[in-house]
Amino acid sequence: MMISRNWLNEWVDIANVDSERILKTLNSIGLEVDSFNSVRIPKNIVVGYVKSKDKHPDADKLSVCQVDVGSETLQIVCGAKNVEAGQFVPVALVGAVMPSGLEIKHAKLRGVESNGMICSSTELGLVKVNEGIMPLDESIGELSLGRELREYPLLNDAFVEIELTPNRGDCLSVYGIARDLSAALDLPLKDASKYDEAENLLGIGRILAIHAEENLKSSFQYRVFELKDTLNENLLMKIRLALIECTKEHCVERLLEYATHSTGVLFNAYDYDKLKKDEGRVVFDIDKDAHSASKIMVGGENLGVAGIYQSDAAKIDDNSKIIVIEASYTNPEIIATTIYEDKKMPRFDYVYRTLRGSEPNINFGADYLFKMLSGLKSASIYAGSQQSILQKEPRVVSFTMSEMNRMIGQEVLKNDVVKILKKLGFEVNFNVEKDSANVKVPHFRHDIINAQDVCEEIVRIIGIDNIASKPLKFSEQNRINDTFVDYKNALNLRRKAASSGFFESVHYVFDDLNELNELGFKPCKVEIANPISNELNTLRPTLVNHLLKSAERNIKNSKKSVKIFEFGSVFDENGSQSERFGFVASGLVREPSLLNSAKPSEIGFLSFASAVRNAIGEFELKPSKDINYLSEFEQAEIYRNGVKVGYIGRVNVVVENRFDLPKTYLCEVDFGKLKFSSVAVKTYSKFPAISRDLSLIVPDDMKFEVIKECINALKIGCLKEFLPVDIYRDKNLGSNSSLTVKFVFQDIEKTLEDEEIALIMDKILDSLKKNLNIGVR
Repeated sequence: MMISRNWLNEWVDIANVDSERILKTLNSIGLEVDSFNSVRIPKNIVVGYVKSKDKHPDADKLSVCQVDVGSETLQIVCGAKNVEAGQFVPVALVGAVMPSGLEIKHAKLRGVESNGMICSSTELGLVKVNEGIMPLDESIGELSLGRELREYPLLNDAFVEIELTPNRGDCLSVYGIARDLSAALDLPLKDASKYDEAENLLGIGRILAIHAEENLKSSFQYRVFELKDTLNENLLMKIRLALIECTKEHCVERLLEYATHSTGVLFNAYDYDKLKKDEGRVVFDIDKDAHSASKIMVGGENLGVAGIYQSDAAKIDDNSKIIVIEASYTNPEIIATTIYEDKKMPRFDYVYRTLRGSEPNINFGADYLFKMLSGLKSASIYAGSQQSILQKEPRVVSFTMSEMNRMIGQEVLKNDVVKILKKLGFEVNFNVEKDSANVKVPHFRHDIINAQDVCEEIVRIIGIDNIASKPLKFSEQNRINDTFVDYKNALNLRRKAASSGFFESVHYVFDDLNELNELGFKPCKVEIANPISNELNTLRPTLVNHLLKSAERNIKNSKKSVKIFEFGSVFDENGSQSERFGFVASGLVREPSLLNSAKPSEIGFLSFASAVRNAIGEFELKPSKDINYLSEFEQAEIYRNGVKVGYIGRVNVVVENRFDLPKTYLCEVDFGKLKFSSVAVKTYSKFPAISRDLSLIVPDDMKFEVIKECINALKIGCLKEFLPVDIYRDKNLGSNSSLTVKFVFQDIEKTLEDEEIALIMDKILDSLKKNLNIGVR
């Protein structure tokens, strides 16, 4: 968005505000300055008057001009085609240094003396407004011969390019930016669009009417003027149109683009004679299309879609006399929907503006335009207008001052809030008792939806740098609940299982009812109405069947060692859901390799139990014979903290043969019964540990658990652990066995002496003899 300081000054008085402050203010209110260029015309460039123009005697493309510069008349040789007698022109006197660095000197061009230079706009450091020299007119101020151009404020301007975010369509005009600046700088807006119609004008109703469908999403206003001669652009308008890179050629279209850039209102122009045809009056029919966009028709001929494109049917040309001006506004949401749904629809450049929201107050823009036309002798204006205005209630945003101050981060006076919002075009109604405000959002701010948006408006005008900094206070609800804890614990167990050599498998929660019956599981009473397949026709009560089938597939794929685990849901007889961990190991301990001479041992109960322990942690085993699909000689119940949590054992040979499996072990653990506690940090002993082995003669039918309970009952503090390390049987021992138990001792405060260890070992032996009648071998 291009603006200039003097252009802004037409809407808000910034004469006493320096450019640096303007740039800083624009940045602080969210209108980011992309570039800035200040133009100052050099010294010794003055207003001159071309008294005569003669052809150069020796050059066809040169002219010899007599130019009055007030104090004298200079002969200047000029090569511009557009120089003519009677023109006021910029003249660089001898000694002037141009912005390019060129110094003007006395010269002879093809034998004719030249004392200065008649300048073009680019030679003065301005934008290019035309080909050749730049004729002057009084749009820049009263022209006085010999007066330096650096004394004309409208020529010595500052140009600013602003980068706008897509939501700020209201600032795609000089007026829109002036409105924000007036609020930030606390300056009043000027009423530059005020227009009073002259009397005794022909009425528009004689030649034009509109028929508009109800509930249109657009506003329209039509006005008419007659073009009696070509509209001559003044110099100031040419400079500004060049600044915004206007490419239109017709004088009316250029004027409309100037008015749009000034006010933000969108204009189109139609040739009345092309519309009238044989009828006495032109009737504009405006209807909604399939996407609620406004389609403009005259006599059955399509003139375009408001805010998107204008057809060629009634476009103005050099022969147009009576011009119909259309000012329109369409809800940007309708524009976005229409161009998205109908990608073949033509699009004009102004879609960029209408997508972001053009100025809804179309009467304001039309008054500005016709105020300019009323000052031109070549335009004859028709009185009145024909219009269809979008009836839309403004959005109301409510908040309390305490809420607003909390969002801002500091207290802002109510009067300041009201002042800022009213400057920005909002209507504010305060309820003093409730300390609340109801704010009506202006139609041009379609991006303001809630109290946070209103807060942003207040903060950007106050200035974010003027809000006191405070330490960040971050308050967040504790989201660590039972579900999260279970998820983290399950994830941790899965990682441990993988690190113990198991591969994770994932299966459906459905299973084959017949296969489950063969394994001895009761069917779930909750039936599946529409099973995926006949093999997945019931909710699974266990992970076992899926794990065995996965092991079978791997064995059949030539795997020698299969170790698989799964974490998943199972359902009991009544359909209650719980989570289980299942493990299966089949075949060899590991795959044959060079490290094991290609002859690894078969998986065994102890090696499998050890791998499961590495995954789920320490546990105790108690003998069991209740699980029919496990071997009655190698199965046990798993206990943690005295609670049964699962089972482990070798798969029954009959089941192994059914699945074509080698020696296979299974384990299934109820995840819900596993108790997880935080890691407790304890002081470790700096003193060495001492171990002793004890070989005991114990009856064959005595469980180690009995021995363990007897020793634990002694509560020996320095006894860190004890565990069986060897079992020896011999016929000489009869019905007894030799059990070797390893004891590990360590004290936290000192190094244990041999005498102390001996006393403890004697104490243990005495207890075993007294309570269990067992002794040393």
